[in-house]
Amino acid sequence: MQTINRLLYGPTPEERVRAWQTRLRSESRQLDREMKQLDVATSKARQSVKQLASKGDAKSARILAREVVRSNKQKDRLSVSKARLGSISTQLSQQMAMIKVTGSIQKSTEIMKLSNALIKLPQISQTMREMSMEMTKAGIMEEMLEDTFNMDEDEELEEEADAEVDKILFELTDGKLGEAGSVGIGLPILDKDLKEEETERNMENYRQQLNGLLS
Repeated sequence: MQTINRLLYGPTPEERVRAWQTRLRSESRQLDREMKQLDVATSKARQSVKQLASKGDAKSARILAREVVRSNKQKDRLSVSKARLGSISTQLSQQMAMIKVTGSIQKSTEIMKLSNALIKLPQISQTMREMSMEMTKAGIMEEMLEDTFNMDEDEELEEEADAEVDKILFELTDGKLGEAGSVGIGLPILDKDLKEEETERNMENYRQQLNGLLS
């Protein structure tokens, strides 16, 4: 009888909620993996900043430190998004309790607000759009708002980055870089025979690795 009802009417409210929670857990695990990858790449980049600074290449150190800033901000964004996924799952658990009482799914402005925020994250945007459409059809939320992605994010990052870069350079070089402020002012050139091509190639490898994770 249950199988016939499923064929006629589709999944039950409980089955829909469990399916959504399964997808939320999957996305949360994916964000965990990305944060670990960011940690590894950022750690290597931070070591490279130290090496560049010790060789007196303040300009390259500052360029790479900017990538570390971006990486740190991305990790914060992923961490907040993971917490939001957990909040949606908690809200869905409350829906399960309500289903037992009322027999149907109830509208939730909190789930709608959290879903709107998560659609902005490229890594899970598609999944959240699909789930939002399903939840809208199920009556748990109203139609999602469009054009939620913040196109000015890069501009805002540029405005904040210089101060953050100075902090990172100060930290990684024991105060030898970061106080000077402008690019090109920092440690004296300690090694006249520094292999600039090799240094630039290593720095670009770290930048590409970080950019691949941040895109």
